[in-house]
Order: sequence, then structure tokens, then C-alpha cells
Amino acid sequence: MYDYHKRRLGYFNMQYESTTQYWIPLIEKYIALGKDIRVLEVGCGEGGNLLSFAERGCDCVGIDLETGKIEDGRQIFKDRYPDAKIEFMAEDIYNQYDKMKGQFHVILLKDTIEHIHDQQKLISYLSNLCTDNGILAFSFPPWQMPFGGHQQMMVKKWASMIPYTHLLPGFLYPLYLKVMGESKSNIAYFKEVKETGISIERIEKCFKNVHLKVVDRVLYFINPNYKWKFGLKPRVLWKALSSIPYFRNFLSTAAYYIVKKA
Repeated sequence: MYDYHKRRLGYFNMQYESTTQYWIPLIEKYIALGKDIRVLEVGCGEGGNLLSFAERGCDCVGIDLETGKIEDGRQIFKDRYPDAKIEFMAEDIYNQYDKMKGQFHVILLKDTIEHIHDQQKLISYLSNLCTDNGILAFSFPPWQMPFGGHQQMMVKKWASMIPYTHLLPGFLYPLYLKVMGESKSNIAYFKEVKETGISIERIEKCFKNVHLKVVDRVLYFINPNYKWKFGLKPRVLWKALSSIPYFRNFLSTAAYYIVKKA
């Protein structure tokens, strides 16, 4: 039944294992996960991250704009995890305010915020969906990191292995992509990634603007996901380097944040 999904199932399992090993222990420092805890993931895809919470008895909601991923997630959970308490929604999160306001103890955005155009607006909005004592959890690749432009998706394999090319000036970047043989649609995608990329400093400013307090931050020199993608052992960025503003963005391949209402 899932032959056409083999790759998606592999990604689902990677998300589940990564969240179980690296996100759950961090979150459980601040909130006891269990049957009375409601969890929302924005940009949930097929729900691999939410399986980690569902296993602990949490009541989960996953929302994503991509209908195909939501349908796949429903099918995966129906066939493999029928007892999980999870609701999938193919919706725009901004249309759910009245239904979701103050409803969630944990709100998770894993590798999502860097694809949002108005990040300040979304962070402010999500803070209103969280309970007073709840937490918001964000992870993202800082824009200036070696492959922050998603150039690993370029058609030419050798070009996809060159770091920092996404930091070319805006007028040169599309030209570079064209020379590398990228299609118009791919160039539009890479340009959008460049427009929405977020830094450590910018997200912390967004938190401060809506009175959210950072209670935990982990900067990774080697992203936990690289354990499954490339067989690399995750490593936290050396503390001395993680304390240097701006420069740390170039060395951090993943930033994990736990924030609460101040």
C-alpha cells in the first residue's frame, strides 16, 4: 500500500526518531508530557514529529498547508498508529484563532519558521494559541549557515556541495543559479528561501517584541537531523562560539529554542 511512499515514510521515521532523541528530552525539562497535554505542530507534514508526543499520551493537532502531506499523515496513523490521539488539518493556521486560542501546552515549529515571510506576525499569533504556562518550541537552520539556502537541492551535484553560495548579493544570486542550470521554478524557490531565511538575532528580537522569554537555547554545529541524512554525530556548538553574535550564525546548522510568555 505504501510502496509509493517509501521515501516519505523514511522521512517520517527520521522525524520521529530525531524528535524523540533530541526534542522530547529538552521539552520535558519544562513540561511533563502526558494525557492532559495538548500539542500543536505547525507545518507538521505527515506527522512524524507528533508521533513522539502521541506515544506519551498527548492530545496532538497537526496543521499544514499541503493537503497531500496531511492526507498521507492520516493514512499512516490510521494504518500504523490507530490509537494515537491526533487530528490533522489541511488549513491556514491564521484561520483557526477562535478555535485554538489558549488551547495548547506545547506548540512546535520544526524547520518551519525559516519558510515564513512575516515571522514576527506568526510568532505573535502563536503566543496567543499557547496556554499561560505553555511553551513554544522552534528549530531552524540559521540563514547564514553553510547550506542555509537549501542549495543541497540544486540539480548539479557538485554545485549542491558548495557552501555559502546563498549569501551572494541579491542581484547576483539568480544569475548564479541560472548558470548552474536551475529551472525558473527552482530559481523562484531558492529566491524565496533567501527572502525568508532567519538568523539567531532576528528570531530573538521577534521573541522580545511579543514578550516571550527564551528559557533554553541549543545551537548545533552538526544538526541532529544529519545523523540520519549523512551519518554524522550531532554536536553542540562550542559555548565560546555560540556567544558571539552574528558570527555564530555561520557555524550553527540548527538552532533549538524553548520560549515562554514572560
